[in-house]
Amino acid sequence: MRITILFGGSNKERLVSVASAQSLYAHLPEADLWFWDADDTVHEASGQALAAHAKPFEQPFKADGQSLGGLAAALDRARDEDRVLVLGLHGGRAENGELQVMCEMRGVPYTGSDSTSSHLAFDKVAAKRFAMLGGVSAAEGIALDDAEAALATYSKLIAKPVKDGSSYGLMFVNGKQDLVAVRKAAATEDYLIEPFIAGVEATCAVLEQADGSLLALPPIEIVPADGAFDYFAKYLAKGTQEICPGRFPPNIMDAIKREAIQAHRALSCGGYSRSDFIVSANGPVYLETNTLPGLTAASLYPKALKAQGIAFVDFLNLQIALAERRGGK
Repeated sequence: MRITILFGGSNKERLVSVASAQSLYAHLPEADLWFWDADDTVHEASGQALAAHAKPFEQPFKADGQSLGGLAAALDRARDEDRVLVLGLHGGRAENGELQVMCEMRGVPYTGSDSTSSHLAFDKVAAKRFAMLGGVSAAEGIALDDAEAALATYSKLIAKPVKDGSSYGLMFVNGKQDLVAVRKAAATEDYLIEPFIAGVEATCAVLEQADGSLLALPPIEIVPADGAFDYFAKYLAKGTQEICPGRFPPNIMDAIKREAIQAHRALSCGGYSRSDFIVSANGPVYLETNTLPGLTAASLYPKALKAQGIAFVDFLNLQIALAERRGGK
């Protein structure tokens, strides 16, 4: 099958997607490059243009190849040309299951989780509910109408979009004035509000093996540059530390790995995933699961692969093989 890296997208994480595509293409130089632009059209792109894009986290990418039409037309072509899609995409329609179901209806194989699990994991409220049913520890959500009372009880809350990456829109609620900003944001998109849990941020990648078994990679300890692991801290701040393996005691490392696998299974993820936690005084507390985690050269998932001793190109070839198998190719 013809390997095609699909990147870009119409959501706020399209800049990260370009950086992921750069990393993917460096290890899959034989692949074709298709750029999903913000206007929903897909364009061919050259490796030269992608490699020359020096500031992917700050500046939009412009494809230099011919248009393939809208996304549906591009996926029709992928079907007709027997392509397998390596998804260098994050967030929005790329991660909420819409792209996946469009591929499934056409029989186009793609890397990552299927449409149902992608849709479930993208909804933080539903994902947390399913993860808890799967045995994972998580904090109870707080209704917006109850936020003021909860603030009095817990002294500090955290709010984030229900159906978007936490890199964007993350807010700390330290006083009533912060609730005004949360209510304003919640007027345009759903927000999840939780008690603020003191602790160390951690993330754990899960990898599906060729035989279907699951491997939890070494958990990563995250020390944000200025307290919040948002877009700036993840991709632009110099002071953020991502320590892999994390400096947690062995029992905590084991607990994080166990709960990451439980979350992966509870959400029926496929191929690979990455779950985020706060390590509190009482152990890890689940935050969310990413079905298309970042694959940039500086991203957390590649760091975990390296710590496990797995070459990034071997990971990609495994994901392509799994995609082809699931697609019956």
